[in-house]
Amino acid sequence: MTVLRHRRRPDLAVVGASATGKTELAARLADEFGDVALLSVDALAVYRRMDIGTAKPSRAADPASRHAWRLLDLAEPSEEFSVARFQAEARAVLEEVHRAGHSAVLVGGTGLYHRAVLDELDLPGRYPAVVARLEAEASARGEDAPALLHARLRELDPVAASRIEPTNLRRVLRALEVTEGSGRRFSEFGPGLEEYPPISTVIVGLSLERAVLDERLAARLSQQLEEGLVDEVRGLAAEPGGLSRTARQAIGYAEILDHLEGGCSLEEAIVTTIRRLRQFARRQEAWFRRDPRVQWLPADDDRLVELVLKRWETGPS
Repeated sequence: MTVLRHRRRPDLAVVGASATGKTELAARLADEFGDVALLSVDALAVYRRMDIGTAKPSRAADPASRHAWRLLDLAEPSEEFSVARFQAEARAVLEEVHRAGHSAVLVGGTGLYHRAVLDELDLPGRYPAVVARLEAEASARGEDAPALLHARLRELDPVAASRIEPTNLRRVLRALEVTEGSGRRFSEFGPGLEEYPPISTVIVGLSLERAVLDERLAARLSQQLEEGLVDEVRGLAAEPGGLSRTARQAIGYAEILDHLEGGCSLEEAIVTTIRRLRQFARRQEAWFRRDPRVQWLPADDDRLVELVLKRWETGPS
């Protein structure tokens, strides 16, 4: 296949639910074109030593490890990692790739991270001192906290308050954190996720029939358990810094931690993990389906690489 060899290609983003084959597709494209850089767009693959449970393409068990991947292993598992930090790291890598005259293939199922890189999202920072104060206040207020804090947000940023359910304490706290920490209303940041402006990147989405995807998710978890997922989680939990709030909530890690801490049997942890993986895959697809710029292809089509190349050549939709 030589469709695109004689001119510079735009960047390509490969999106879709977990276990649809995004990583292997990207590796096959890199086999075909030596001048592309592979960038992981995954909120959990940024953590060092969280390899098996994130299906990290750099691990020896993954055939895709034959290629060098960027944006992996950026933080310790004990660290909180933000989308703003990922945006900065990814844009620096893209600048380097483009300066070398190469194209990038961005691969992963974390929708917000894709949007942060591909679109001009103005992302608010983090304000730990404000967070600590707000969380302490929420704890002291008990059951009344969501309503009281939402009322405060309504005074400070009526637009943000109108978009957030009063019962969603996590989002209320985030909006207050940004508003109080930055001095700008939370609603003032960025053009908003509801807008999908034209971009130069081609976005291809991989989809599978629900039953097939469910089987793939279960099979991948079984393989990860054989590769030592339980020991990986045990080792991470035993590290001096442990796992950050973000890392320990990761599907698979959270359930196995519950098992290791005596909260459930391993069999129960596996059942819960499979259920959460399937629910998460539905949410991933729903997120990407909202983006009209995504060109969808069947992940199990024998002509997948050829179909992707045709769309890559044609350009953004």
